Amino acid sequence: RYRSRGWNGAAEDPLLDARRALAELYRLVGDVPVVLLGHSMGGRAALRAAEDARVRGVVALAPWVPPGEPVAQLRDRRVFVMHGSRDRITDPAESAAYVSRARTAGARADLLLVPGGDHAMLRHHTHWHRTATTAVTGLLTRLAPDDAPGPSPAAGR
Repeated sequence: RYRSRGWNGAAEDPLLDARRALAELYRLVGDVPVVLLGHSMGGRAALRAAEDARVRGVVALAPWVPPGEPVAQLRDRRVFVMHGSRDRITDPAESAAYVSRARTAGARADLLLVPGGDHAMLRHHTHWHRTATTAVTGLLTRLAPDDAPGPSPAAGR
């Protein structure tokens, strides 16, 4: 849970919470590879928190990635973004633009557009859950750095 509600401008409260959670994880279990998964504002926080060297990748579900959102922290990271085509809360086109910019910055990034999917991920919920689980598992278990992060390298490109 977030300490505060909202991104809160320059305060970036969810990012601070994600950083604190990573620090606590490392304190509890040591130096382990991590894949961050976040939805909406949590997706934005996860993408930003990928600056941590131990973060192997990010799975972002319907992330809130406004124009100009930084991508440099994703260099050499694997990123998998899923977005519903009918999302009216966050913009699937902004996710597509973000993935393109992340690739330019050196990330191995893929986008899967879920036809008919909405922001709450209730439509096609089984697909959302299975695909997200497969992506996280794949990012944690793949050793070759050039492996595609998603469940299907060509999915949604």
